[in-house]
Amino acid sequence: MDFYVILGLEHGASASEIKRAYRRLARRFHPDINPGDRLAATQFQQILLAYETLMDPERRSRYDAGSPLGSDQPPTSGFEGFDFSTRGVDQAASFGDLFADVLAARGQPSGSERGTDLHQTLDLSFEEAYAGVQRAIAVTRRETCRTCAGTGRTTASAGGCLVCQGSGSVRTARGHMVFTRRCPACGGSGQRRPQPCGACGGLGHDTRSEAVQVRIRAGVADGDRVRVPGKGHAGLLGGQPGDLYIAIHVASHPVFRREGDDVHVVVPVSIHEAALGARFEVPTPDGPARLRMPPGTQSGQRFRLRELGAPSTRDGQRGDLVVEVKIVLPRVLDERSKELLREFGRLNSDNVREG
Repeated sequence: MDFYVILGLEHGASASEIKRAYRRLARRFHPDINPGDRLAATQFQQILLAYETLMDPERRSRYDAGSPLGSDQPPTSGFEGFDFSTRGVDQAASFGDLFADVLAARGQPSGSERGTDLHQTLDLSFEEAYAGVQRAIAVTRRETCRTCAGTGRTTASAGGCLVCQGSGSVRTARGHMVFTRRCPACGGSGQRRPQPCGACGGLGHDTRSEAVQVRIRAGVADGDRVRVPGKGHAGLLGGQPGDLYIAIHVASHPVFRREGDDVHVVVPVSIHEAALGARFEVPTPDGPARLRMPPGTQSGQRFRLRELGAPSTRDGQRGDLVVEVKIVLPRVLDERSKELLREFGRLNSDNVREG
């Protein structure tokens, strides 16, 4: 049995490296972490023997030289009381200290903690964003474990504490001085502490998927973010849950274009309507609206129809509908139309490109 191999170390490893390897392995194989697992208990006995041998300079020297260690050196830390003062081992990594590390390694928080936020993306059509919509969004989130109510532990197991053997205290040594203190594993009660919850593995939460109903307010714009309170990950030890944030992506529309809360639309008009003026219907997201275009309207000119735009998600106020005129020339199909255009040109001979 190679003690260096058991601890996963190279020959010549320092004392600090031996301590780190021992703590790491003890967190995995200690019987309190693996109750009823005889293989883990046997492995821990080997780990403990390797640790005590390599941490004692005299025993390590004899072990490295190939000398037998004798039969009076069984590992005993954490299973029965033994006199630390009879060993030369530095007990700065005594089992009492180790078990405190084990509890920390099990992820048992000392206080409540707010859950983390979740982020999703939602695609909407122009019409859905304009009018508002309710959507069911599939969310996978951590929720408080129903078995242990978020504590991560079950009720206490019957039986004495395996660390202090039911005495409620452990002994540690600094040099040749022996100290007795309350067992950190059982808090001095001498009884086993609660075991990790089997349903959530001691985490205090489990992962579930659910359909969250989200109401998107009318007028939401591309790039907006909607917050759904309390639909993020569950908090720890009764902490507040996080929130769900939904980034909105609004598809473009073939007719309308949005700028802020204003809606823009381009309307084609004929040359005689632009010249003489006209009244006609223009499209809006809510249906047709009447527009009066004055005589002499130029291509590209804009008209603003008040409060026919998108509603604001802040105060509900409507933006405007901005109508841009685009003059469309007729296709000349007969000589009569050509002659009329020539006559129009003779009567209106101003140079439009001048200046």
